[in-house]
Formats: sequence, structure tokens, C-alpha cells
Amino acid sequence: MIRSSVLAAPGRIEMADAPLPQPTLGEVRLKLEGCGVCASNLEPWAGLPWMTYPGEPGGLGHEGWGRVDALGDGVTNLAVGDRVAALSYRSFADYDVARADMVAKLPASLDGQPFPGEPLGCAFNIFRRSDIQPGQTVAIIGIGFLGAVLTKLASDAGARVIAISRRQESLDLATHYGAAKTIAMDDHWAIIERVKTLTGDALCERVIEAVGKPWPLDLATALIGFGGRLVVAGYHQDGPRQINMQEWNWKGIDVVNAHERDPAVQMRGLTEAIAAVASGRFDPTPLYTHRYPLERLGEALDATRDKPGGFVKALVMME
Repeated sequence: MIRSSVLAAPGRIEMADAPLPQPTLGEVRLKLEGCGVCASNLEPWAGLPWMTYPGEPGGLGHEGWGRVDALGDGVTNLAVGDRVAALSYRSFADYDVARADMVAKLPASLDGQPFPGEPLGCAFNIFRRSDIQPGQTVAIIGIGFLGAVLTKLASDAGARVIAISRRQESLDLATHYGAAKTIAMDDHWAIIERVKTLTGDALCERVIEAVGKPWPLDLATALIGFGGRLVVAGYHQDGPRQINMQEWNWKGIDVVNAHERDPAVQMRGLTEAIAAVASGRFDPTPLYTHRYPLERLGEALDATRDKPGGFVKALVMME
């Protein structure tokens, strides 16, 4: 039996023993070192009417990394002992299983470093879908983990990034990762006027919404310029949204929902992220601000929701 967390009810995590998972054809078993906590966990944590409780053992955990512990039949590209990041979905536990083609090896240079591969890969895929070009002005709304990574990638691509977020420490983080300008996310109309001033009334060629709530999406609509691209990077899962379709039509914008579901594309982002971190081109260390043992997953979820001082991302550590 293994340790496993269970979302027993909204706002309640329970620890439970679960059977050691066995890899089947084309799968590997992972002995997990840790798993990141995603903001998308918060709606199930709060309670959604269409969800069923209790959840499955290890459920919600989809940002795991660790070492290959066992191989299923037909797996030839991995070996027991390989350190990997995985795209699997029951990783708030000591062990998980994953498809072998959804696992990426981590180079030895990353030994000892946490590597929540799924959100890093997600950021690289969103960046690619954003089609950011040198010289463009890019507004990024919401500087949490995802917004911070995208700030670095967009800045390195030669764009002028305007970072918009609620907390001053988030804006400071954006500056650390290359933002040219920062704006406090407090007054809708004041933000619009500030961006107009910064862009000579042209607004932005690209706007990335990285919050997943209605107001930031409305703000993104207001900040995008004619013929621009509005990128929805926030994960909207708590109900319908109303959007200003007239403004979308009038501005002639492209709207991109940048969450990839093609496994090959997901893995492309993950491998790009591994290469960037291993080469030193991107350092995610400042983003891993809070660590919790598995037994304190509930506290990690609360911190992800409440954002105590200095918070960016929580990691749940199994070892």
C-alpha cells in the first residue's frame, strides 16, 4: 500500500492507503519526488456542483516528477531509475503511473532540483501559440507562476511586456523576469488609460490573460489593439463567461484558447521547458516559494488560494 491524498469533500483532504499502482502495456510507474499545486485545483477544492466527491486517490495532482520505478510491457525508451517529469494525473501520492510517451527524461544537471513539468510545458506552449514578435507590445494580465514564465519568454523574444497584477510583489517578480512596465490591477479604466498612454493609443498587439476570471478577460478585450491576438491562458472552469463580442468584431482580433490537448504538443512544450531550464536560459527557482509535505496538501491548496506574503507556487514534496 502507498500513501495517497483524497479530496474527500470541498475543503477537506484525507490521507488514505491505496494499492501500489501497476504499469500496464506502454506505461511506467513513477516513485514521485514531488508535485506542483495548480491554480486549477482551487475550484474542485472550493466545490463544484458537477464534481463527484470523494475524488480518486492522488487526484488533482498533475505536475509530478520523480524516478521511474517499474516498466510495463513494451516500454523501451525508459529505464528504471531514470529521473523524469510526467504528464499524469494522480500525483498527490507516493507513486503514479504514466504513459511512457508522456514522460520526459530530466538531464543530470537538474538533479536535486524540483521540476513540475506540466505547468512549465504549458507556459512554453502558450508562448508559441501567442506568436509574439520582436518589437510588439504585450500585456500580460496576472503575474503568478504562468504569467511570470510568459513575461520572461516574451521579453527574451524582443517584446515590450506590460505586466498587470494585483500585488506589488507580483509586479516586482515581473520586473525580475524582464517586464518593461508594470501596472497595478486595481481600477479598470485607469489601467486602460495607462496602456493607451504607453502605446500612443494603439493598445497592444498581444494580450495574454493568465488569471481565469471574468474581469481579467474583460480587461484583455479592452487592451487588445486592432488586428491583435488575445490569448486566453487562464483556466476558466467555474461557469460561463460573457464577452464583448461587438468589440472583438470591431477590432478584428484573433482569440486563442492556448491550453493544448494534443499529447504530442503537450510533450513538445515539456521538452522545450526542460531544455530551457537545463541550459540556464530560464531559471524557475524564484517561483517555487512554498513547500509542503503530502499530509499538508490542504494547507498548500489554501495558500494557493489566499496567496500569503511572497507566494508564487506551492510544491508538495514526497521526500
